[in-house]
Amino acid sequence: MDRPAETYRRSLWEWALDRYGYVSTADATRLGVPPVELRKLAGRGLLARVDRGLYRFPDAPATDRDAFMEAVLWAGSDAALAYDSVLALHDLALANPRRLRVVTPHRVRKTHPRDDIAIITSKIPASDLTLYFGIPSTTVARALVDCRDLIMIDRLLDAANQARGQGLLLASEHDRVVAELTRTP
Repeated sequence: MDRPAETYRRSLWEWALDRYGYVSTADATRLGVPPVELRKLAGRGLLARVDRGLYRFPDAPATDRDAFMEAVLWAGSDAALAYDSVLALHDLALANPRRLRVVTPHRVRKTHPRDDIAIITSKIPASDLTLYFGIPSTTVARALVDCRDLIMIDRLLDAANQARGQGLLLASEHDRVVAELTRTP
């Protein structure tokens, strides 16, 4: 017997609350909600279609982190925020990327690529992946080192000190990042 639409909506809503209001067709399937229900909810204005297979509850509270989560979800279930986007998430190194950088081990095939998201295909070790504010990301230590050719070294060193002060880097990570950033190529 099918569940009523309101039960589907409630299941999706509870899931989406931890994801800045976003829900994907893969999430729906995981929750036992037929993906067609997402389209029905969108047709009634209860969900907004962000892109193919990605929706957002319009009544979910907006935050300054929504774009970061959207970029990761748009790229796929194994994607993570990376490079200067991780630094921007934490207001480090005065990072303000024009395009949010997202890393994924798989090629992303989209019929409509987005100008605001840069996909980097690379396998990142699990030790360099984490969650910040519920958003899959590379660690701040990894992001600082990865940005060596994107951001001035002085700003990255200041960001490393700031990250250490905020508890985003352990002392050993801080020392390793500083050594890597000051190493002559």
